[in-house]
Amino acid sequence: METNTFLQMEKGIFIAAVVLYLAAMVLYLVYFALKIEKTAKIGNAATVLAFILHTAALVVRGIGAGRLPLTNQYEFATSFAWGICLCYLIFLWKFKFQALGAFVTPVIFLIIGYAAMQSKEVHELMPALQSNWLAVHVMTAIISYGSFGVAFAVSLMFLIKGKTAGQPFWDKNVPSEKKLDSISYRAVCLGFLFLTLVLITGAIWAEAAWGSYWSWDPKETWALITWIIYAIYLHLRISRGWKGKNAAIFAVIGFICVIFTYIGVNTLLPGVHSYA
Repeated sequence: METNTFLQMEKGIFIAAVVLYLAAMVLYLVYFALKIEKTAKIGNAATVLAFILHTAALVVRGIGAGRLPLTNQYEFATSFAWGICLCYLIFLWKFKFQALGAFVTPVIFLIIGYAAMQSKEVHELMPALQSNWLAVHVMTAIISYGSFGVAFAVSLMFLIKGKTAGQPFWDKNVPSEKKLDSISYRAVCLGFLFLTLVLITGAIWAEAAWGSYWSWDPKETWALITWIIYAIYLHLRISRGWKGKNAAIFAVIGFICVIFTYIGVNTLLPGVHSYA
């Protein structure tokens, strides 16, 4: 099959995945608004199906492009959304509370919506990107950002939970503040581990490509700022027992920095990472 055929297939599968993510988001929000538990279960099924189609779209694009689909704004944005959905489904399976979907799916939909607005053209890789480090560096970023996305959603739930005391729906369907705090902490730990790998692999790759481990490129700088923010979060939590509302606010701020590192830097502070 020709490259254009694969890319046309990817376009159709991608659109189907976007529609399913939108449907899942609406179903989860209806679940919250009307307290109909069945809609959450349908939302779970829609999210799983969207994730399967999303994965298929990435695979088909990779085949059509003849490389990993991780090298431009569109490809990284859709992979970013994929990473958040992957981490969400893992946390949903482990902790089994469907209400999380109402907070995660809007984030997934906004990011994949951003991806849909980017150019989907396939270009030949620049020499610096023709490296085996590409897969390791970008995949660790996807898992890291996905984990931080889940921590962000859980932290929002924590902040709202404190204002819903005594409401039967929240008491029944949303874990306790202590449990939410613990889940957010685990997600941040996972994200921080992979973000550390992002910085390490990026430095090694940069030395091989440009002869320098660190060049203070805007995206490198903001990735480091994000790492420092989460490092402070973990330090305060481990050494001073910092939990609760302050920790949740810190996790929200951290994810805002993640979004700026990806979208804001590319838009306002172009550098050698402008391709993604």
